[in-house]
Amino acid sequence: MRIASLAWVLALVACGGADEPVTGAADDAASTDSLTADSLTADDTLADAGGEDTGTTTTDSAPADTPVAEVAVDAGPPGVRFVGRFDTSDAAGPRFAWSGSAMLARFTGTGIKVRFGGQANQFAVVIDGAAPKTIKTMSGTATYTLASGLAAGEHSVLVHRRTEAFFGEAQFLGFEIDGGALLPPPPARARRLEIIGDSITCGYGNEGPDQYCKFTADTENHYLTYGALAARTFDADLHTQSWSGIGMYRNYGGETTGTMPERWGRTLPERTTSTWDTSKYVPDAVIINLGTNDFAKGDPGKPFETAYLTFVRRVRKAYPSAWIFPSVGPMLSGGSLTSARGYLGNVVKTLESEGDTKVSVLEFATQAAADGYGCDWHPSLATNAKMAKVVEAALKSKLGW
Repeated sequence: MRIASLAWVLALVACGGADEPVTGAADDAASTDSLTADSLTADDTLADAGGEDTGTTTTDSAPADTPVAEVAVDAGPPGVRFVGRFDTSDAAGPRFAWSGSAMLARFTGTGIKVRFGGQANQFAVVIDGAAPKTIKTMSGTATYTLASGLAAGEHSVLVHRRTEAFFGEAQFLGFEIDGGALLPPPPARARRLEIIGDSITCGYGNEGPDQYCKFTADTENHYLTYGALAARTFDADLHTQSWSGIGMYRNYGGETTGTMPERWGRTLPERTTSTWDTSKYVPDAVIINLGTNDFAKGDPGKPFETAYLTFVRRVRKAYPSAWIFPSVGPMLSGGSLTSARGYLGNVVKTLESEGDTKVSVLEFATQAAADGYGCDWHPSLATNAKMAKVVEAALKSKLGW
């Protein structure tokens, strides 16, 4: 067994240049298999991925994306590429918490394990572009088998955080490879997307059976959210900052502290001293999907519009050339939806009057009963797939993707 050197890992923590593979059935939303906590413990085998069919499958709830082949290139020394915000202050390994944070590597060998520390979380694992599997980590430090019995030769691995930040931080402590070693990782993607949001963007309850289910980590899958689906369609890197119950001006419970404008600037969202350097990752487009929780206690009024405008100006300062899409829906309806449209329309008009020509409201249709619901009336997988198409249309229109 070869242990991937953390010296290599930490030398390549280029969070802004991390990339997420889009290969074959890895993009197939309906192919996700899940192992229960009882059946997967530390060092248990996740799957013998060597013989899986990598053909694309389509379903009503989540259409498959067009496969994009990985190209093996000389990307420098062996190492791991990271997608998202990672705190590298601990020499033992980077810490991370935001939804969709991911680790990507290429390797030779017949098997691969990952070592994690931190809190219990869940991850989608993609080996060689096959259908994703789920691993459930435990609190503390342990090693988890991702694949065994692989054919000798070159392979790829993606480990993508399904669960959101409030489940706690995780720490990547390296890959362990059987009968081989790490290779240089694939190059960074040319396209970059950032999405800032609440439970909708996290994927809260999107794998739940209906609106009455009890939300748990088992029902949340960021890998199948509208943002992750759209990013894979365009072969783009994705950074996601989202938190269930969070708002722009006030959160679901009505409090005006701990809102997204407070957390957005952090690498680790619960640490007030953890500051993210926005120059590490400069997106081509930013989608801000906030407001549902601001309306939970009624119309938030002018303070919401003011907070939104202030935040968009802050994002614009960080990313002078990015398209910014303030977004509405899909859980708002009636008077709340009408008010939200008005506030965001005013935000865009103000910014345009200031000379900002790259800002536009993006509206998601109110979710339909025919598409089902996730836990607590949240968007289902089918609704997420429809939302992804809305994002894709906007990016094609404004950025020419």
